[in-house]
Amino acid sequence: PVVQQAYDQGIIFTTLNTALPDSEAKYAPQGLGFVGAPNYDAGFALAGEAARRANLAAGDKVFVWGLRGQGGDRGQRAVGVIDAFEKVGAEVIYQEIDQATNADPNAGTATFVGVMGANPDIKIVVTDHGGLTSNVGVYANAAGLQPGQVFFAGFDMSPNSAQAVEQGYQSLVIDQQPYLQGYLSLLNVCLTKKYGFSGLHINTAGAFVDQTNVAAVAPLAAVEIR
Repeated sequence: PVVQQAYDQGIIFTTLNTALPDSEAKYAPQGLGFVGAPNYDAGFALAGEAARRANLAAGDKVFVWGLRGQGGDRGQRAVGVIDAFEKVGAEVIYQEIDQATNADPNAGTATFVGVMGANPDIKIVVTDHGGLTSNVGVYANAAGLQPGQVFFAGFDMSPNSAQAVEQGYQSLVIDQQPYLQGYLSLLNVCLTKKYGFSGLHINTAGAFVDQTNVAAVAPLAAVEIR
């Protein structure tokens, strides 16, 4: 309804990070675009890449800590992760991120330790949340895990995530490149206003970060460019 109200008043409206596909289909000619990660595709891509790198086989256990319960476009990222693992035939242990952990990742430490203690043969852990991904080193230490003992994959770069990659705890991060989400969405509005261009639809989640490129990315993450 807010999109309809905006365009009725002559206000250019666009989206970033979370898509509004029905509104975009209707108002793309008037400038409504999307800059961000298609959540299902990003989840599927990360899990598929993690499975390949960790040599995941049918019957292996994986732990997905996500926000599937939120539903809508946001919930689709966890769905994509689960679908990719199930395609390989892995056994998926799923845990919804509770409100306390969503607000403060440290609050989830006991949950993580409990899941890993009950399932010591978990091969891959996926954190479907930037805050949790940045806290992987804390979780691993609390559970008594050595760097590289479990393949951690997650979403969103941050200084802490970069440090965890450098230390060997975090194996893989898919970077949504949020700087582009902020910059290109505003550029979208300007181009529509000045030249009448239609909405841009841009996928910003094409970058994987691991130990081979973290040295280049870490300084940019520190100033919120990556």
